[in-house]
Amino acid sequence: MSTESSTFDVVDVIRTKRDRGRLDDAAIDWVVDAYTRGVVADEQMSALAMAILLNGMDRAEIARWTAAMVASGERLDFSGLRRDGRPLPTVDKHSTGGVGDKITLPLGPLVAAFGVAVPQLSGRGLGHTGGTLDKLEAIPGWRAGMTNDALLAQLRDVGAVVAAAGSGLAPADAKLYALRDVTGTVEAIPLIASSIMSKKIAEGTGALVLDVKVGSGAFMKTVDDARELARTMVDLGADAGVSTVALLTDMSTPLGRTAGNALEVAEAVEVLAGGGPADVVELTLALAREMLDAAGRPDADPAAALADGRAMDVWRRMIAGQGGDPDAPLPVAAETETVLASATGTLTRLDALAVGVAAWRLGAGRARKEDPVQAGAGVTLHARPGDPVTAGQPLLTLHTDTPEAFGRAREALADAVDVAPDGATVAGAGTTGVDRSIVLERVARP
Repeated sequence: MSTESSTFDVVDVIRTKRDRGRLDDAAIDWVVDAYTRGVVADEQMSALAMAILLNGMDRAEIARWTAAMVASGERLDFSGLRRDGRPLPTVDKHSTGGVGDKITLPLGPLVAAFGVAVPQLSGRGLGHTGGTLDKLEAIPGWRAGMTNDALLAQLRDVGAVVAAAGSGLAPADAKLYALRDVTGTVEAIPLIASSIMSKKIAEGTGALVLDVKVGSGAFMKTVDDARELARTMVDLGADAGVSTVALLTDMSTPLGRTAGNALEVAEAVEVLAGGGPADVVELTLALAREMLDAAGRPDADPAAALADGRAMDVWRRMIAGQGGDPDAPLPVAAETETVLASATGTLTRLDALAVGVAAWRLGAGRARKEDPVQAGAGVTLHARPGDPVTAGQPLLTLHTDTPEAFGRAREALADAVDVAPDGATVAGAGTTGVDRSIVLERVARP
């Protein structure tokens, strides 16, 4: 640990929050900057993060913490974006992560089809939640890394880009995120909210739509926790001058019929072609309408742009602009295995977390950031809650290049499925995805 003269003592900062006190602006600015520079040691920031997890922060503290993380690095500026001499509005979307969540892939091109710039700086998967960059890297030739100039040029010419966030954006967050991951403090809502929003504010988008997942396959397991996180992030966006709205969406069941990188790309292309699973289409259109409204296009009809091919045209240009071949065959796993229904009746539950863990164990995800992923690995769903099933019919297909992974994937799925016998009353159907919309609530500033 480095040392320097300072009006602050990190131990005093830790004690303040440990004893349920309030950190003032100067203390927050100092501790975030000092930790980024290595003056505050990991074990000291770990103690402060745990104190924040246990005792919370008020709105002003969270806002200042977020601003300090933004100030730790560079900020992008899209205000000069123009096409045909006219300013291009910018809007981004962020998902808190789920299973089968391929929505970013069709959503960016769809919104861009209406003359809106969509800069989506995305990440890689970790654990059971998939990463957008991992999915797109299943496309031969596609590359996530872009210079700022190349990113701006593609936004101007194509309107949509999905790229890796540069290390210069909110570096304090990157360092703190890694620490939280190994110290049991990931769940702290002030730190989750500031982590997400610091990167999005630094990104420079004019408006932001948040997809806050809730359910077994999400980080937020309850609607109350998801609502608190959504409200906190909406307030942070407003405080920073970024128009922000959040949708709470169901993640008790995987989105669509696939979980895995190339599998999800193929499903996203189906949506862009005017087809695809109903829940994926529903959520894509709901988020698109919010983004278009935030960007000043409230009368745009995103469903029409899926039907007439405009969104697909932007997708093809977006992929080609980043070196990918939109016509190339996607990777296919070397081995497959089928999971069969054990009973006849109505499928009432297909647990998202279990499917996500199975896909991860098959090779679609990673345990550490540096781990490789298999492009073709994952899970295909042949039935969804509400569907009739017959004993012995295929429920799931497992895909992997490493067949020794099948056993552990099956273990993850052992308690993932519930089937109600024909004629039985389906208890709690409203919480299983059987009879509810994928969108649960909308959270916005009054």
